[in-house]
Amino acid sequence: MRVPIFPLNTVLFPGGPLPLRIFETRYIDMISERMRNDAAFGILLIKDGHEAGTSTSYEVGTLARIADWYQGSDGLLGVTAIGEGRFQLVSAEQQADGLYIGEIELLPDEEAMVLPDEYKGMAKILEGVLNDLGRLYESLQSNYDDAGWVTSRFMEILPIDLEQKQQCLEQADPAERLKLVSALLETVRTPTPLG
Repeated sequence: MRVPIFPLNTVLFPGGPLPLRIFETRYIDMISERMRNDAAFGILLIKDGHEAGTSTSYEVGTLARIADWYQGSDGLLGVTAIGEGRFQLVSAEQQADGLYIGEIELLPDEEAMVLPDEYKGMAKILEGVLNDLGRLYESLQSNYDDAGWVTSRFMEILPIDLEQKQQCLEQADPAERLKLVSALLETVRTPTPLG
């Protein structure tokens, strides 16, 4: 399967929203073509380099599809993409216009896992946070009983290293993410002693 690749300084999880402001010609053309054909494109975390220019990226990413778009007051194209399945990058080539086209293999969806009772409070916290975030998450199909869905949304919004988010995307194990998210939430709730 061949898809356009969009290297970014972010990690997109399946089922999650990704707001983008598009200003480079290569990406405006790519997004326009993907919207016309209702086709997916690949999001990969940048390992070295920059979004505007050349870069190298990690090899596991997420397919994304445009869910909404708007023209900003500054003239820039704004889109909201939704993550679909995970993929492994097999190879990539850069076109003359700078756009990367990747040969990819789809990775299996993670196993569904009911959120264990001891983590139900985590789902309540997430629901409150997503309600506060408003428009970006309001049209998202929610599943607060699914451990994978709950932990993926936390991975998106928690202020942790991108490499840590990437490891969670590559691992795709909701049980392990539950432990990690629980530990991260404890560090947020427990104040660090001064001095």
